[in-house]
Amino acid sequence: MPGYVLGDVEKDYLLGLIKSLSGIFFVEVFGFCIMGNHFYLLVKMKATENFSDEEVKRRLSIFRKCETEVITDAQVPFFKEKFSNLSEFLKELKQWFSRYYNKLCDRRGYFWGDRFKSVIVENGDTLI
Repeated sequence: MPGYVLGDVEKDYLLGLIKSLSGIFFVEVFGFCIMGNHFYLLVKMKATENFSDEEVKRRLSIFRKCETEVITDAQVPFFKEKFSNLSEFLKELKQWFSRYYNKLCDRRGYFWGDRFKSVIVENGDTLI
């Protein structure tokens, strides 16, 4: 398999997935770069107290792709925590993309080699 596995179609799908999941998770995407075999994201996780239980339920129905499913109040704290967690956001992003790519290319197994690496950006110099 060549070193550069992401063509325009795969990159477009990954970008769409980033957009979709950032509408579910409590994340703000400031920037991104999708390369041939990896990607970079500049994101900020939003505070959970800014989201009502009803908003969590709404996002959960989108996440599960089932608007008719009854979502109980007991599920809200778990998903509020999940949707505010950077690791969970990237886990879902990488898993959803892997499923797509495997189906597209009739293959099985992992797509991404390693766990993601994160760096905290606190000041303007690091951001630039």
